[in-house]
Amino acid sequence: MTLALETTDLKVQLRLDDGWFTVCDLSHLLPGRGVAALLPDGRQVALFRDRAGELYAIDNRDPFTGAAVLSRGLTGTHQGRPFVASPLLKQRFDLASGQCLDDEAVRVTAYEVRTA
Repeated sequence: MTLALETTDLKVQLRLDDGWFTVCDLSHLLPGRGVAALLPDGRQVALFRDRAGELYAIDNRDPFTGAAVLSRGLTGTHQGRPFVASPLLKQRFDLASGQCLDDEAVRVTAYEVRTA
C-alpha cells in the first residue's frame, strides 16, 4: 500500500527581527523528523513537527561542536518537555525554549513558529 503525502497550502513561518519569514510548506515537515532551512542572514534553523502537530524551530548549530546538525537529531520528551538530542554528543535541547537539558549554562535560539 502506498500512502500519499499530505497536501496543504499552509506555509511554515518563523518570527525574525523584521517580521515573519516563510520557510517551507507544512507538508515538508514529517512528525518526529527535523528539517534544516537557511535564513536570510545565512544562519540555519532546525524545524520540527511532533506527532501532535506542534511546530518548533531552534538554531541548527550544535553549540558543543559547532556543527550544523541538530535537525538530524532524535526527538523525544523528558518530563513533558519536547527535545531533540544532538546526533554527535547527545546533549538534549528543549524544542520550545532552546535550553540544553544536560547543561543549564547552554542554550540555542528558539523561534516562534506559525502556519499561514
